[in-house]
Amino acid sequence: MITIDAVTKTHGALVAVDDVTLDIRPGVTAIIGPNGAGKSTLLAAVGRLVGTDAGAIAVDGRDVARTRTREIARLLAILRQDNHLAIRLSVEDLVAYGRFPHGGSGRTAEDRAHVERAIALLDLEAVRTRFLDELSGGQRQRAFVAMAIAQDTPHLLLDEPLNNLDPRHAVGLLRLVRELAAERGLTVVVVLHDINVAAQFADDVIAMRDGRVVHHGPVAEVVTAEKLSELYETPARVVEVEGRRVVLWE
Repeated sequence: MITIDAVTKTHGALVAVDDVTLDIRPGVTAIIGPNGAGKSTLLAAVGRLVGTDAGAIAVDGRDVARTRTREIARLLAILRQDNHLAIRLSVEDLVAYGRFPHGGSGRTAEDRAHVERAIALLDLEAVRTRFLDELSGGQRQRAFVAMAIAQDTPHLLLDEPLNNLDPRHAVGLLRLVRELAAERGLTVVVVLHDINVAAQFADDVIAMRDGRVVHHGPVAEVVTAEKLSELYETPARVVEVEGRRVVLWE
């Protein structure tokens, strides 16, 4: 469980996250909203990549701001929207970095098992020995996701993980996320711009605008024509196709 209590984050005069209070349950939760809504900032605050100006965030009852870094890294893994490394690494070495919170070496039998599993799950076998700067954007993205999965945490935070992915790998990643959440009871929070993807793969949806949460609940409650039209200031229709909600922008 992730608990966010009256959290505010400012960037100068800009209020990026404005007095947000949420309880995020196990399963897949998608954060949606227009550009500048505060989605990525909120996710970064949960992952302790940025500090907050007010409020508190707890992961499984542990205060994120006061818990030791290694302990936090055993509780949650985060994939940022932009990933840059100053050193040249192979895919295999990058994925092994995900094991550092569990001891630092990345070379134990358990570590190797997690690394091998993550490489296989993200379809990276063919490029495992190649350097990141030799890969396509989609391959690099999958490598960073594999590192997060190798970290083997009960909470997984993904900021726009579908960047640069073709349809096959995008759908495969989201199916994998759903399977991991179901099999292991994970809490997965994912920032998405595609509302149809959120409606298909998420259990709950958080809708943000101007730094505030305007809607939070199951897909059926949040993905409605009225709420989406107001959120994005664009007329929307929501239809059912084979039991799935599909948004049509007008």
